[in-house]
Amino acid sequence: MNLKILGSIAIVAGTAIGGGMLALPLATAALGMVPAIVLLTVIWGTSAYTSLLMLEINLRTGVGDNVHAITGKTLGKLGQVIQGASLLSLLFALTMVYLMGGSSLLEVRLEPLLGMKLDNRIAVLLFTFIFGGIIAVGVSWIDKVSRILFSAMVVLLVVVVAFLLPEVNASNIIGEASKSIVEASELNQLWMAAIPVVFTSFGFHVCIATIVRYLDGDAQSLRKVLLIGSTIPLVSYILWLLVTLGTIGGATVHGFEGSLPALVGALQQVADSAIIRQCVDIFANLALITSFLGVTMSLFDYIAELTRAKDNLAGRAQTWALTFVPPLLCALFYPDGFFQVLGFAAIPLVVMIMFLPVAMAFKQRPQNLGGYQVAGGSFGLGLISLLGVAIVVAQLMVALG
Repeated sequence: MNLKILGSIAIVAGTAIGGGMLALPLATAALGMVPAIVLLTVIWGTSAYTSLLMLEINLRTGVGDNVHAITGKTLGKLGQVIQGASLLSLLFALTMVYLMGGSSLLEVRLEPLLGMKLDNRIAVLLFTFIFGGIIAVGVSWIDKVSRILFSAMVVLLVVVVAFLLPEVNASNIIGEASKSIVEASELNQLWMAAIPVVFTSFGFHVCIATIVRYLDGDAQSLRKVLLIGSTIPLVSYILWLLVTLGTIGGATVHGFEGSLPALVGALQQVADSAIIRQCVDIFANLALITSFLGVTMSLFDYIAELTRAKDNLAGRAQTWALTFVPPLLCALFYPDGFFQVLGFAAIPLVVMIMFLPVAMAFKQRPQNLGGYQVAGGSFGLGLISLLGVAIVVAQLMVALG
């Protein structure tokens, strides 16, 4: 396996793993460990299949085309409008998520330094201007910083998991898998809330067109990259659930009511070493910051392309405002919706990586263009469409209460 393939696997895995990992224990705590792992595995299978479907479409459309061009060639202007609107909705929602999550962790970090509790809105503004300000510097510099931060995050994840695994209590895994933490009626609602959050945590598909171009359209290598790259997040998430739900307990995590600082604080209490407690804290912060930088960099560039902004101080300031002001306003007035909004992000993601690729495949396949084709035929496309509908319905049921 050459370095280009290894690097591509790292890009796929790194695109998926991030702040969503922190939300997984909060979203799945009441389901029980075994059902949560089953849900993760099903969603992973769905994401892996859709990534191979997008690979098929990309190879047939043209190596080197971006998602916008691919959609335009197969579905025309209407498809491009839907794809663009979905991408903007997804990136704005994720930016809002990371502003809320990052500011809540910033509050906890600054409280002992200031000797007082920091107001949430001030924390949101500080996080936006400190870390959002980095985005205005330039893509090449941000890319280098993000790689370093992501590498550090992966190392810390390995360290935290290795030290907390021995603290896992088997009763937290087996016992809580066989009895309900909540009433049956509430459990159904929690399943509906968990599905979109888990689905969003496997959203690595935005990098597929780049990887196809990077590996010169080598279908065999690309298939390997996508399958291995998507499996790394699955293994990471399962290990993360083991050390969170297995040490703290699902009932306790469910009682945090979506609070990231509460989850991080509880994990630090489990660790019997000051160094590991610090590793837990730094890991949580890096998971959010790396995801935040990656998402907002993509949003910044996409808005600059849409508005055809000039690459000067005035143009970058305009693009920065369009990138951060809308999600900032939402984060200021909806501060407690970290994994609720992460769940909402599943809707535009479903459109982008399920509905549109299925529509493109149905249009391309009758043309007998040859080349790589994912297994499953029309049955696979129909099943993926139904799963997409189920995810959207789950999120709408949560939103409507």
